[in-house]
Amino acid sequence: MFEDLQRKTVLITGASSGLGAGFAEIFARHGARLALAARRVEKLEALQRKLVEGGAEVQVVELDVTDENSVEAAVNAVVPNIDILVNNAGVATFGRSLEISASDWDKTLDTNLRGLFLVAQAVARRMERGGTGGSIVNISSITALRASRGLAAYSASKAAASHLTKCLALDWAVHDIRVNALCPGYIETEMNAGFFETPEGLALIARTPMKKIGKIADLEGPLLLLASDAGRHITGIDLPVDGGHLVSSL
Repeated sequence: MFEDLQRKTVLITGASSGLGAGFAEIFARHGARLALAARRVEKLEALQRKLVEGGAEVQVVELDVTDENSVEAAVNAVVPNIDILVNNAGVATFGRSLEISASDWDKTLDTNLRGLFLVAQAVARRMERGGTGGSIVNISSITALRASRGLAAYSASKAAASHLTKCLALDWAVHDIRVNALCPGYIETEMNAGFFETPEGLALIARTPMKKIGKIADLEGPLLLLASDAGRHITGIDLPVDGGHLVSSL
């Protein structure tokens, strides 16, 4: 157990499903207080009930990361403070770049880049006012670091988010606020599990050097390293967790 996480407050955006819900379970196991944020409050409340039954302290806040007023209200609603932010809310847009609509492009960048910045800024302002410092973990992607067909808008948003992470790490280090990016590869969740049983999914696994798909549990160690005092001298990095996907042969 990461002892320093006990009684720390962790705000997780996009916590209603997928990686965000998995991250909530990870931090709950390590004794952290949780603030779960997303638009789908009923999903958050179901997860809250599950985690509270296991002994966790959990609060729920409604949050739309694309709405500045919603971001401010959600961040201010978290009590008693925010020690760690897991900036996870995001959307994916698939399709040929010749056919991406302007509205899909805007939605992707608005959520994955502007929304990520608004939440990070609001949390950092609160950390700075409290003089407590803290850790911000932006959830990026290996597509930020290597091109992928059919993901132009998503990849561009994640590449920008990764570079933004470095800029914020530089700006906020003076306030003892660390900012890092976790870059998952292909991770199985309840939403995509069926894909990895298709011919396309199996081919993707075959191209991965470790020949297996990632699980949310594979992100636990890297996530906790960046969030906890174990990574207290780490800031401004991209940390890929991808089974070697980025080093696969061309």
